[in-house]
Amino acid sequence: MESARNARRCALQVLYQFDAGAEPCDDVFQTLEQSPGTPEVHKRGYELALSAWAVRDEADATVAALTPEWPTYRQPVLDRCILRLAFYEFIHGDTPPKVAINEAVELAREFSTEKSPLFINAVLDKIYKSNREPVAEPDPATEGPG
Repeated sequence: MESARNARRCALQVLYQFDAGAEPCDDVFQTLEQSPGTPEVHKRGYELALSAWAVRDEADATVAALTPEWPTYRQPVLDRCILRLAFYEFIHGDTPPKVAINEAVELAREFSTEKSPLFINAVLDKIYKSNREPVAEPDPATEGPG
């Protein structure tokens, strides 16, 4: 669990650098040497950041549709990066949505503003609910005798 959280911390650091204009390269990866975790955790975090960065336009569009009063450019950089990371994890990755949301809220508590955990939780919950498969209602005409 701790190594997964440390990988997310690393991913958040890298996403922040990408958002500030850094290009994916060895220099960005080397900044993780001072981060908690092993080199393998740093590598996982870097790869996670690359994957999240690759779908950032989709993540930003999804968030913008749900938060018209807080478009992406008005969000604190850390919140934007946390949302992108969680979006990738549960829409394109293999992290269960509730785990990704919980981890995002924890990252917001640790690194962002006082109000960020609530904002991040609300946005990700909306994304989660809008992406769940609808539960099919039984068709009374096709149901057998009960």
